[in-house]
Amino acid sequence: MTVEEPVGRRPPRKHVSAQIKDKAVQVLFLSGSLFLASVVFSGSGSPFLKAAALGFRLPLGFFVLLGIGLWVLGHVLRPRESAKPISRAATADWFPNGEPAPGERVRQSTPDQTHAALQPPPGGGNRRAPSATWSVQVFQDIEWKRFETLCAELFAQAGFDARTQSHGADGGVDIVLYSRNASGPAAIVQCKHWANRLVGVKEVRELLGVMASRSIARGTFATSGGFTQEALRFAEQNRIHTLDGSGLLALIGKRTAEQQGALLAHAYQGEYWRPTCASCGSKLVKRTARNRSAGFWGCPAYPRCRFTLPMRAD
Repeated sequence: MTVEEPVGRRPPRKHVSAQIKDKAVQVLFLSGSLFLASVVFSGSGSPFLKAAALGFRLPLGFFVLLGIGLWVLGHVLRPRESAKPISRAATADWFPNGEPAPGERVRQSTPDQTHAALQPPPGGGNRRAPSATWSVQVFQDIEWKRFETLCAELFAQAGFDARTQSHGADGGVDIVLYSRNASGPAAIVQCKHWANRLVGVKEVRELLGVMASRSIARGTFATSGGFTQEALRFAEQNRIHTLDGSGLLALIGKRTAEQQGALLAHAYQGEYWRPTCASCGSKLVKRTARNRSAGFWGCPAYPRCRFTLPMRAD
């Protein structure tokens, strides 16, 4: 059994640190409003307004300290992006202005690892054997998180330091790319492992919003399927690079035979077919319910984590 991820995957939600910072901004804005009101009212000739100005100033210090404290707390709780020590190539021949990032560690698959990765999964039932070469079947065989990490491997081979977040709300960003010709992130990448659904302009517009909020000029949208024409036009107008399934296969075809083998080994390593919990990062397990005619994927941490995905037959 494999899964159609977009059906059950939760939409990105604002991280708790961002929510706390929003509250801090609101408190500081209230403090500024109270201060301005006290200044205006204190200059008035009305005794009532002067008393109100004094009342506004009394809690002013508390609100300022509260706002600063919330901002510091939000900064401390901000999500950390984990660096992926993945392989790299000497050149970045596909991304504009890309250059190899220094200091990356190299991880290469040995022939034994490649052979082990291409073995059929145990207890696979009717699940087809892994593809021995690169084709659209690879994208169909792997789960949504493996598709993201596979894209990160491909970006790293192009010379970038590709960093992903293991689980939790990603804020609309799956991969952050760093280059040695920039002090901060060079680009951000959003991935959609969609087999039976086209990426629309809504999803591409959301990526543009994240780029604007992070002041990042370049973005890439990668999908195992395709894009609507409206989404492609919008992406072109806003300097967003689009990669559909065919584009990803063409890009992989430009890599050396050794690099292609390493990518294929990564795709089929371990339980590549078992979907990952988007909330806690665990591998989901098969579940059955009385009120469902078919099984579904559930988190092993239930009831603490209630993330689920539907199943479909190969």
